[in-house]
Amino acid sequence: LQLSNPSQWQDPKRPVERVRWLEAKEYLNERSRAEGLTPYYNEKTPDWQPVPSANGYRLPTEAEWEYAARAGIDGPYDFGSADKLRQYAWVGENSNQQTHAAGEKRPNRWGLFDMYGNVSEWTEDVYSATGSSSTADPIAASTGGDAKRVVKGGNFKSTADLARATFRTGQQTGNTDACFSSDVGFRAVRTVTPEELAALRK
Repeated sequence: LQLSNPSQWQDPKRPVERVRWLEAKEYLNERSRAEGLTPYYNEKTPDWQPVPSANGYRLPTEAEWEYAARAGIDGPYDFGSADKLRQYAWVGENSNQQTHAAGEKRPNRWGLFDMYGNVSEWTEDVYSATGSSSTADPIAASTGGDAKRVVKGGNFKSTADLARATFRTGQQTGNTDACFSSDVGFRAVRTVTPEELAALRK
């Protein structure tokens, strides 16, 4: 899989950052093809709309991202209080203002690394300042142009408050201009089939 890496730090062990929303989708489609899966995004549509029947990799919805970060706990962090954040995340106070290799900090209760720091992550959802979509699990509607999308998770610049599982912000996707964030990456997810789920439960 040969795609350009836009990261400031060209280290294969570190998460990719400075990546645009559509660049993330391009990678996910190419990874799907490389693994013999059906690409999830229709590259012929303006916003690369989802193909719900596809089994390939995709961005998580905001609801999925927050569910995974919370790991069954109803609080800002699955590990308890903010004074433990340094054990689980690279954030402003311990990162030296740069990313670090993935998986160096403790995972959350479900074994997921770097949910609270290192890089913030794109989700599928269109951002609305009037409310979160984390209580439902929609497939984001296309709004055309360069609409803001929901970004979740802390990053190497974040304060503890901005690293909470519940924190959300909206960012321009960077698809129509050169402006994009230096601290946003993405996480690949895919929907398992009933057969795959049964195999995982064995």
